[in-house]
Amino acid sequence: MPSTIVIFGASGDLTGRKLVPALYRLHRKGRLPEGTRVLGFSRTAMDDEAWRARLSTAAKEQLGGDFSQEVWREFAKNVHYHAGDIERAEDFAALKSHVEKLEAGQMATRVFYLATGPEFFEKATGGLGGAGLNGVGQAGGETAAPRIVIEKPFGSDLASAQRLNAVVHEFFHERQVFRIDHYLGKETVQNILVLRFANAIFEPIWNRRYIDHVQITAAEEGDVGRRGAYYDAAGVLRDMFQNHLMQLLCVTAMEPPSRFEAGAVRNEKVKVLDTIRPFTPEEAARFTFRAQYEGYRKHERVANDSQTATFAAVRLGVDNWRWQGVPFYLRSGKAMDCRSTQIMIQFRQPPHLLFASRQESAIQPNRLVIQIQPAEGIYLQLQSKVPDAGMKVRTTELDFRFCERRLPEAYERLLLDVLSGDASLFARADEVELSWRIIDPIARAWEEQGVPPLHIYERGTWGPAECGAWMAQDGREWLDVCPVLH
Repeated sequence: MPSTIVIFGASGDLTGRKLVPALYRLHRKGRLPEGTRVLGFSRTAMDDEAWRARLSTAAKEQLGGDFSQEVWREFAKNVHYHAGDIERAEDFAALKSHVEKLEAGQMATRVFYLATGPEFFEKATGGLGGAGLNGVGQAGGETAAPRIVIEKPFGSDLASAQRLNAVVHEFFHERQVFRIDHYLGKETVQNILVLRFANAIFEPIWNRRYIDHVQITAAEEGDVGRRGAYYDAAGVLRDMFQNHLMQLLCVTAMEPPSRFEAGAVRNEKVKVLDTIRPFTPEEAARFTFRAQYEGYRKHERVANDSQTATFAAVRLGVDNWRWQGVPFYLRSGKAMDCRSTQIMIQFRQPPHLLFASRQESAIQPNRLVIQIQPAEGIYLQLQSKVPDAGMKVRTTELDFRFCERRLPEAYERLLLDVLSGDASLFARADEVELSWRIIDPIARAWEEQGVPPLHIYERGTWGPAECGAWMAQDGREWLDVCPVLH
């Protein structure tokens, strides 16, 4: 069945930098349903040709050598534009007429992508429902129901997330809603599920008996830049922890679903979030760490006395039989040493270190490192004998990397899933609310009580030295390693 993809925020950065290049690649690979149409919607006055020209320029910048003018001309034939205002009901009625004209009576799967600022999510949802574009109550069943894609942030706290969910559910069934987190579209994140559930060697040791702790790091080399107004209100907790890092924790800690189907996968993720007990203020002071990079307050539209954290570390516990007593350390920051998102599983030491007395330094426990970006791959650190050196041992790595071929962009996979109606890699309403239930008490302790204290760190580092001391209190240390790029 052909599809009609309506992108709200058509003149925005996300559309030109991510969405349209992803759709172009899917078209080039022959993976879009035949006859798929793309219709942009924004307030900027343009016609089809003007929008196509703007998108062509952006696509060339993003795709480089992957861009073909001939393929683009073919793709652009089905790219259209509609000028309108999200705050005007009559503009949604006109949009409906435009969509129906493009479809010319042909049955199509409609996708409404909200690539706008979060302040427009409720208005866009209500506008679609008011114009009858939500499809609720119409014939055709689930496969023909329109789908709405909502970018992060989904709320700024639990109360706002619940309010947004209520508005969305007023006009759309939950099965029609796709809350997108591009991290879950990355090949290496999906490979975690395959690694765990398609290999018999990992499941028996994926538990508290063999694993000492888990580290999940999302380090960003860039600073806040021109996003000062947004970031000073959000901070690292709302920008990275509530969505990206909590999703990575879920896929790492979840139980095997009964089948790889959206409902079953998301049920297991919800179970993980439900086992994480929210902090008291005293626990937030003890089990969290926050910092701000030097010079952050000099950014445009950032308060001179801002207490917003640009770096944070949080220790969480998953209180179930598999993970009881295993700490999960989540860490993220801006202006750090390098760009790196990784999950590190550190196993326990062997019960008896047979060769310890023959070594010049301590034998390191086994580590499984899942590198999500930018050098996607997996490597396992294990101990092996040093050749011709008696029984001395050394750390050796077995690695697997995706670098031998170009990986699809996360949005390519996620857009295909939306078109096929597969919500396995998208957050459900209860997932979002449970995640905020965990983050909210930490944010309140930071903002209302000022605990723990805010540290300052230099740009181009792995955060303040005090964070290493905070980790050392547990007898552990961070894995500060930049990915090897080829």
